[in-house]
Amino acid sequence: MIHHVLYSMAIAKIINFAPKTRILDVGTGGGFPGIPLAIMFPDSEFTLLDSIEKKIKVVTAVAEELELKNVIPLRKRVEEVKWKYHFVISRAVTSFPEFVNMTLKNIDKSEINSLRNGIFYLKGGDLSFESGMYKENLTIWNIKDFFNEPFFDTKKILHLIL
Repeated sequence: MIHHVLYSMAIAKIINFAPKTRILDVGTGGGFPGIPLAIMFPDSEFTLLDSIEKKIKVVTAVAEELELKNVIPLRKRVEEVKWKYHFVISRAVTSFPEFVNMTLKNIDKSEINSLRNGIFYLKGGDLSFESGMYKENLTIWNIKDFFNEPFFDTKKILHLIL
């Protein structure tokens, strides 16, 4: 619960997605952070992307079991996805600069939320090297400020606006 569900829901401490917000969850794996956020924000659309068929089958089954009408499971590599989204989210699938390079093309320019469109990236550890080149457009929150569990001591939410 803590390592997956609560960690995923940390994004909801930063933003309350407006209705009709389109979110792309890259490297969703078993549906994190997309599924918990889709439950919290039923009026937003979540595309859960993974290149591994077995993971997308699990996400599809979970979404069907929970009757989530706002989840679109998709088996593709992010490099193949051309559609635009208000936000791209992920849990540390690669280095932050590499992730930005892969997903920059997917950010929609139309703003409908309280925070500007961009990337929400969940990651732990020292991010100074990975985030330095973006510091003018990057906000970092310490998740330990929201949740008391020791697991979150080094975990952060990065929000990059473009």
